[in-house]
Parts: sequence; C-alpha cells; structure tokens
Amino acid sequence: MNASMDPDDGQRRSAPENWEREALREIALAGVKERRAARRWGIFFKLLGFAYLFFILFAVMDSMPGRDADRKAPHTALVDVQGIIAEGSAASADLVVRGLRAAFENRNTVAVILRINSPGGSPVQAGYINDAIRHLREQHPDIPLYAVISDVGASGGYYVAVSADRIYADRASIIGSIGVRMDSFGFVDAIDRLGIERRLMTAGGNKGLLDPFMPVQADEKAHVQAMLDRIHMQFVEAVKTGRGDRLADDPRLFTGLIWTGEEGVELGLIDGLGSAGYVAREVVGEERIVDFTRRQDLFTRLAEGLGVAALRVFQDGFQGTLR
Repeated sequence: MNASMDPDDGQRRSAPENWEREALREIALAGVKERRAARRWGIFFKLLGFAYLFFILFAVMDSMPGRDADRKAPHTALVDVQGIIAEGSAASADLVVRGLRAAFENRNTVAVILRINSPGGSPVQAGYINDAIRHLREQHPDIPLYAVISDVGASGGYYVAVSADRIYADRASIIGSIGVRMDSFGFVDAIDRLGIERRLMTAGGNKGLLDPFMPVQADEKAHVQAMLDRIHMQFVEAVKTGRGDRLADDPRLFTGLIWTGEEGVELGLIDGLGSAGYVAREVVGEERIVDFTRRQDLFTRLAEGLGVAALRVFQDGFQGTLR
C-alpha cells in the first residue's frame, strides 16, 4: 500500500483547527471586555451609592443640635472663602455675606475669622463682600474681624481681605496681585491664511468691540484700557482705605505683582504671620472655633461630586482599554 500523503492535504486539515482557535480567542476577548465594562459600571454605581449615603449623612450631621450647642458658648466664628470668587460658586458674595452676617449676629461670637484661599475672580463679587464687611463692622464695632490667608489671597481674594481689621498669612502664602486683567485672543492672521471671510453684522458702531477675528482698533483699545484703569483705581482705593498708613511707600504695590506672606509683612500688605488656629488662640484668646460658612446646596454639591466621580471612572476605564 502506498502510504505517501499529499502535503496540501495537511494544510487543509490545519485550517479548521486555526479557525476554531481564533474563534475561541475572540470569544474569550469579548468576555474579558464585557467583564471590564461591567466592572466599570459596578464601580460607578457603588460610587453613586456611597456619594448618596455620604450626602445624607452630611445633611443629618449638619442639622444636629450639637452645632447649635457650640454656638451657645463663647467662640471665634469662622467663615471660609475658598476658590474662585464668582456668582454661583462656593465663594460667591451671597454665600460669604450670609455666613458673615450669621457670625456677627450670634451673641456669643467673640471675633470673626475670614479664612481666605482664593486667587481672585469677579471684581463685582469681591466688591460686594468688601462693602458688606465694612457695613457689618460698623454695625458690630465690638466684634473684630481678622482675615487669614492660607495658600493664596491674591487679586479679588486680597480685595476681600483688606476690609478686615487685621490680615494674617503664612510666610509662604501668595498675596497681592493688586491689578485688573482682561484676556482675549486674536485670529486675524489665521483666518487670512485659511481663506476665511469674517461676516459680522451689528447694530451700534462699537458692538463688535475687540472682536478676536478683526484687527484691534485704537479707539476701542483705549476705551477698554480706560475701563480697566477705572476698576483698578477702585481696587487701589479699597486697599488704601483698608490698610491706611500701614502700607509701605513702595511704587510696586499697585502694579499687579505678587509677594510671599513674609514680604507682605514688610510691605504692610498684611499684619503678621499665623494660621486661623493661631489667631483664635493667640490674638482673639478664644480657641473654640465655630464654622459659620454657608455651603452650596446639597443637590449642587452632589451633582458636582457625581460628575467628577463618573468622569474618573470612565477615564480609568478608557485608559484601561488602551493599555
């Protein structure tokens, strides 16, 4: 019997085996991908559940009578200004002023500490807070207010601070930036190179003021610069009113420069170095600190927290598929 075998026959037999192996491999990979997706969704819903429980617990703790008990004893009141000072933010004038008003009106408040960690923001919102503080100090002359800058108290953050009786900061804190800025871009050369025609229709000769797709007009630039200079002078006057003769005679003070807290003492921008705890203990003489900060409503904080959590989950999952 002839036992020879055609080599093509072996190739034909191995083909189904390779096909089955590839099919099994694809099924396994699909299962792995499905498990990864399920795990990501599982993590997301767990975070959702934990966030829900956390905010419920926070709401319960926030309304516990223990907080009221703290306010029924002599204390140093604390109000935080954290982040960008803007309408609708955690450092909006509405929230900050409401907290300050509650702190000043409490009969057991010995002094108020305004703890600031802000790079600035809206001059309007900062101005509202500055005005409100001066008004509250006039209404409650026996209650001193101290501003304490932690990491940053610059621009609008410093605008708020100068309304206090005294300002404290850490030696490494960033303070100052007494100036005003407006940011924009110019795309005139870009659209010319791309062959794009700008079509802008306005009613009012200056309605297209500083349009980024059109050349800057000298009269428009002068108008905006005059507006910025006027706002800057409002800022400067607020600083001079609040700090008075404590300010050093230094031409750099109102140029928008920033300094450390240590330099700020030398320039008269702040009065001393210390934290909120130090001021309560050593300056006020009342270590008990009661927080009067008004927070954003729970729904807003929950939505923001869940948005960040969801973004992180999906970002981690997306990165996982690329590895």
